Amino acid sequence: MIVDTHVHIWEMPPVAPVGPTAPRWTSEPTAPGTAEMLLEEMDANGVDRTVLVQTSFSTWDNGYVADAAKRFPDRFVSQGLIDPLDPDNAQQAIYWMDERGMTGFRFHPMYYMVDDPAEGEILTKPENAAMFEVIEQRSGIVQIHCFPEHASQMDVAMARYPGITWLIDHMMYPLPEMAEDGWSAYQPVLNLARHSNVLIKISDVHNRSNQPFPHSDMHDAVKMAVDAFGIERCMWGTGYPGYHRVEHGWPTLAEELRIVREGFNWLDDSERAALLGDNAARIWGF
Repeated sequence: MIVDTHVHIWEMPPVAPVGPTAPRWTSEPTAPGTAEMLLEEMDANGVDRTVLVQTSFSTWDNGYVADAAKRFPDRFVSQGLIDPLDPDNAQQAIYWMDERGMTGFRFHPMYYMVDDPAEGEILTKPENAAMFEVIEQRSGIVQIHCFPEHASQMDVAMARYPGITWLIDHMMYPLPEMAEDGWSAYQPVLNLARHSNVLIKISDVHNRSNQPFPHSDMHDAVKMAVDAFGIERCMWGTGYPGYHRVEHGWPTLAEELRIVREGFNWLDDSERAALLGDNAARIWGF
């Protein structure tokens, strides 16, 4: 089974709203990236399932991705966005999980860097405890989009809510330049592997690399992540559907698969199968 654990789909008004979801996010789309576009691409490339992730430019209304997962339950599950500054976010989490069938949510600590560090620590602030508790009660999946400097927030949150499955998006952005000091800047991310309830997405390798395929300058970072977390806690993911991949500076879906199948030539067949889908199937119950 091949499972893409990270694709954004969206529609435009009047079908679905667009707009920012965080103080430091202002981008908006000019054309839709639909579920149908993604399904066509999945079928052409042999991808069995995809985890749909609400975009940061589609407001806090997760309706389009939630409905897509309901329309195509044999192909999709959905992950939404919840406002970490909304005092009613616990009730929002209950609604999207219980009423709309979402499996969990994505948070962006990098978008909340403010003058007061405590105010920007959205994963650990006391006001969000009730939200994470209701997600934990539902065995929810929470994915975190951030940089290595935010690893300390995740460290606390993972320990505090062990019933949540935590996912590190895009490997938390290691850079080839980190090799110059022995990857010390990336060590806080690798240290998170001590929590058994966390997995890491091996994704967005190409955008960090300074080299063409197979992006060899990023291979050490990938190997360190696999060694730290174990192949059984690593998952593959991409980004956007159809032509939006290239438009946003990402490889095609075929090229994304080639990075794993040919670029990561140190993996054996069972390890590659685990990365490309077996682990995700276990986590989402496919």
